[in-house]
Amino acid sequence: MDKNTQEFYDRLKVELDLSTTWPATYLYKFIVPSVNDNVLRVEEAFNCLGAVIKTTKSKTGKFTSISVDVTMKDSQAVIDKYIEVSSIDGIISL
Repeated sequence: MDKNTQEFYDRLKVELDLSTTWPATYLYKFIVPSVNDNVLRVEEAFNCLGAVIKTTKSKTGKFTSISVDVTMKDSQAVIDKYIEVSSIDGIISL
């Protein structure tokens, strides 16, 4: 992980800890290219966590937005999921 990415996650962790009492519901939002198994890979990353997942394809069908509403145990768990899905080709975390 590069230095800028690490700094981003460090800041996010501090902000989450200051603004949230854990465990808490967290809303992830991603956009992925609608190719291969990208959507499935995001869904599988949250499998067995009781997540509510909503997907919406773009008008052209080239991209899919994914919202994941899930209870996370702490800020580090939130960041760990962001890092886990960051390996998916073309994913954008919002």
